[in-house]
Amino acid sequence: MATDPALRQDTARQWFQSLRDRICAAFEQLEDDLSGPALKAVGDAPAGRFERTPWTRDAAGGAGEGGGGVMAVMRGRVFEKVGVNVSTVEGRFTPEFAAQFPGAQEDPRFWASGISLVAHLHSPLAPAVHMNTRHIVTAKSWFGGGADITPMFPESDHARADAARFHAALEAACDGADPAYYEKYKAWCDSYFYLPHRNERRGLGGIFYDDLDSGDWDADFAFTKAVGEAFLGCYPPLVAGRMNAAWTEAERRQQLIRRGRYVEFNLLYDRGTQFGLKTGGNTEAILMSLPPQAIWP
Repeated sequence: MATDPALRQDTARQWFQSLRDRICAAFEQLEDDLSGPALKAVGDAPAGRFERTPWTRDAAGGAGEGGGGVMAVMRGRVFEKVGVNVSTVEGRFTPEFAAQFPGAQEDPRFWASGISLVAHLHSPLAPAVHMNTRHIVTAKSWFGGGADITPMFPESDHARADAARFHAALEAACDGADPAYYEKYKAWCDSYFYLPHRNERRGLGGIFYDDLDSGDWDADFAFTKAVGEAFLGCYPPLVAGRMNAAWTEAERRQQLIRRGRYVEFNLLYDRGTQFGLKTGGNTEAILMSLPPQAIWP
């Protein structure tokens, strides 16, 4: 098992990149497989493909500052907008921001790598989704991430069925690492993805974990990989089961309203958004999570 810190960091970075490639391939296959009423609704629109845009972080701070990533975004006929971004950056936390991260008050230098995904679909019958996993190193080293599902009609039978399959996949990933993880990280997700100003949850949940440092780096990394595998194995089939059905204008309007809630959370409360903006990340990549259209009635 990897013991050298630099080797561990490179191993994590390569994993995030390989997961990105496999997810992009699965999503492009869904674009190819669209049929039925949904295909008629988009007319002659071609199947979407990801456009990858490299970016470099400003290294004005000198040695030990910099990094960058690749922003992969697709606007297609199944996915109205989906981004699968990978970044690896290093630098120094400001004193105010360092207080929020383990080990950063001892030494403000950090290294961080991760994958971040948000998908907004044309069909209001298919759930939006978020997934990210990351590895951060300061004076300490830890993993974080998770995944959550956001149906447009959370009280409907089909949304509940999709959420049950989604949770089952994540629960299996948790159980492979520690039987206590699922209930702990499910509750953390429910409390984290919550809009206090509206007194409502963002969606139907999933799992969320952060600052994971059990003392066994390989076990923590294995769990983080299992979360990514669970997402890849579960979410594309959920989309495939919903994307071909016809929908109404009323359903589309409800989708746009629900997307407004998504915007509110990501701009007001999301820790990853704050981390990216306060560490000099790429603004377009950070705000990739925002939907292409939303309304506030």
